[in-house]
Amino acid sequence: MRAQILRLAVPSFLALVAEPLFLLVDSAIVGHLGVAQLAGLGVASSVLSTAASVFVFLAYGTTSVVARAIGAGRPRAAASAGMDGLWLSLLLGAASAAVAWALVDPVCRLLGASGEVLTHATAYLSVAAFGIPGMLVTMAVTGVLRGFQDTRTPLAVSVAGFSVNALLNVWFVYGLHLGVPGSAWGTVVAQTGMGIVLVVALVRIARREGASGAFHPAGVLRAALDGVPLIVRTVALRAVLLLTVFVAAGLGPVPLAAHQVAFTVWTFLVFTLDALAIAAQALTGKALGAGDLAGVRDATAVMVRWGTVSGAALGLLVVVLSPVLPMLFTPDAATRAATTSALVLVGAGQVLSGYVFVLDGVLIGAGDGRWLAWAMVIVLVAYAPLVLAVRAAGPVLLAWGTPWATAAVWVAFTGFMAARAVLLGRRARGDAWLVPGLAGEAG
Repeated sequence: MRAQILRLAVPSFLALVAEPLFLLVDSAIVGHLGVAQLAGLGVASSVLSTAASVFVFLAYGTTSVVARAIGAGRPRAAASAGMDGLWLSLLLGAASAAVAWALVDPVCRLLGASGEVLTHATAYLSVAAFGIPGMLVTMAVTGVLRGFQDTRTPLAVSVAGFSVNALLNVWFVYGLHLGVPGSAWGTVVAQTGMGIVLVVALVRIARREGASGAFHPAGVLRAALDGVPLIVRTVALRAVLLLTVFVAAGLGPVPLAAHQVAFTVWTFLVFTLDALAIAAQALTGKALGAGDLAGVRDATAVMVRWGTVSGAALGLLVVVLSPVLPMLFTPDAATRAATTSALVLVGAGQVLSGYVFVLDGVLIGAGDGRWLAWAMVIVLVAYAPLVLAVRAAGPVLLAWGTPWATAAVWVAFTGFMAARAVLLGRRARGDAWLVPGLAGEAG
């Protein structure tokens, strides 16, 4: 079992580390242009992350469905489900890009951007919107490949995409002097290229298994409907993250810029720990497809243990490096001090993160979407008044200093993660989500 987990988790870990490096590179390059530019990127990246994350079921849902089919000995059905997911990602990507581009200004204003920050946020987002179709296609096909227990191909594509993104960003921003939009163009080119390469890989699998690559409205509709619970879950999660950005923006440019850096580091850690969650999705789906309930329990216990230990180690590293990491992103002393305070709390919360992400992956792999949706909505309702209280207390917190104000935002967010840990732990200890067979939604 441990060998299976490592075979899936290690390439996933390396691929997922490459993914947040897109934003890390953008933040590092743009951050040295100025505080307003970095704050603008923070607003724009929140919009882009939302556009992609709302449709995370394209990856998570396809992994579960495909893995169950593989476990049940039906690779052709797995490939057909993968092609339906691809077509759905193309449709959703085109629609999301159009909406994001058309609503650039009002959306950035809604998140609290104004003045120079708004200018840079809209400049970045108006270009980056064109990369959304590539992002969604990459997510969908990556999920299919993971369901087939292939994590090496997504790794190779992620590494290549990150490398191209880094080179193009430096060239566009500093070589061609395109400023903030140049960083966005580099990311768009890299994301689109990744999507094209992965589509070629999926088409080859479909041909090998004798599955049709044609557009099937019924299959695409079924994939969309199956994804609704995960959409609700993800929308609630994104609401939490956007609400947090809204509160940080209300505290001023320095806390917002510091929050952007801290959130970027948190995102990097999320993707790192999410490697185990991805392994959990694939292994849980395959084991349930084969009716191996004991195997699911064994794998879950191992991955939860690994997740918490990994979270503790990563968190300690962030705390130790908290005075140094801000220097990579901004030369502004006030922003560095505020970022350090946030990073200490980011590090302290990683034990919770490791536990939460693994159990989230297990339940997604089990097809427990309806419960996950309701649980996230409940946590959102509880979190909203807590974090809005931080915004209301902004004048007092800022009087103490921007580090205190920024830290308060992350204290509230750590409370959100703790609530998720309690609910996921209770669900995992029960049996309602253990539904064997080709397809199943826990009750």
